[in-house]
Amino acid sequence: MSETAAPIGLSWAPKLPSLATTSGGSKSDRAPKPSTAQGSIWKPASELVDGLFVPPMDPRKVNKLARKNVKDTTGKGWFDMPAPSITPELKKDLEILQLRHVMDPKRHFKRAGKSKALPRYFQVGTVVEPASEFYSGRLTKRERKTTLVDELLSDQSLKSYRKRKVREIQESRTPGGNQKWKNKGKQTLKRAKDRRK
Repeated sequence: MSETAAPIGLSWAPKLPSLATTSGGSKSDRAPKPSTAQGSIWKPASELVDGLFVPPMDPRKVNKLARKNVKDTTGKGWFDMPAPSITPELKKDLEILQLRHVMDPKRHFKRAGKSKALPRYFQVGTVVEPASEFYSGRLTKRERKTTLVDELLSDQSLKSYRKRKVREIQESRTPGGNQKWKNKGKQTLKRAKDRRK
């Protein structure tokens, strides 16, 4: 009974390589092994210590790992606002916001610019109305939808405006009735093209 009893709980300490073994050695020890897979998730057993990945000692490799782990933000001037991952719903909402000057004939918005690219840094929030706007500016539960696109599609006044505009565009682009079919003769097609202009 010379063995000591194991302590209660778990204890584990990684076996780190000593500096003397990594810095010294002959040239044959430093030669790369041909079976290592570069750039993959799988790490060879020579890079693992007790089954764990230990970061390299080379400062260039350490800086490269640090650059990968840094989050994409706007910086201190914009309170480190992160760049969110764009989902299909968010993409539709951003496209609708870029086309908001087309939605309502009574409101005029400044255009965001000639760039059609979606913004990289943004935040999405919910507007909370004050108690004074309970009857005037509040959306009811039935009107409130999950995305901006759903709210705009369910709005009746916007739907009627859209239908009226589509009808006006269709009427302006249709040729002058069925007159082009009544014209008989050699230059019928030419006269129909002239009427459309």
